[in-house]
Amino acid sequence: MPLIKVQTSVSTPEKAEIEAMLKNLSGKLAKHTGKPESYVMTAFEPGIPMTFAGNTDPVCYVEIKSVGTMKPDQTQVMSQDFCQEINQALGIPKNRIYIEFNDAKGYMWGWNGTTFG
Repeated sequence: MPLIKVQTSVSTPEKAEIEAMLKNLSGKLAKHTGKPESYVMTAFEPGIPMTFAGNTDPVCYVEIKSVGTMKPDQTQVMSQDFCQEINQALGIPKNRIYIEFNDAKGYMWGWNGTTFG
């Protein structure tokens, strides 16, 4: 149930590039959260009109959600890792990437007709 959703102003890259990036992000999120990758979901939304610092240069917003508690040292390492991955995959400068980390309560996350809490 960890989720990483990438929203960006860049146009849609080639399908193979998107798939490679999402697979890399999936494996990294599983590793960082200690959760099985079989529960990790990734999403990519390109071509969203966005601004950052008052301009429309390429930008990216990332949401990371997971049931449980992410610690400050954990989110610091994840921020470095995911910014690097997105920079390499999409060419977006790291200083134009925001990442929001959200801890979810198990009873607030549904799957397979039930919840995790």
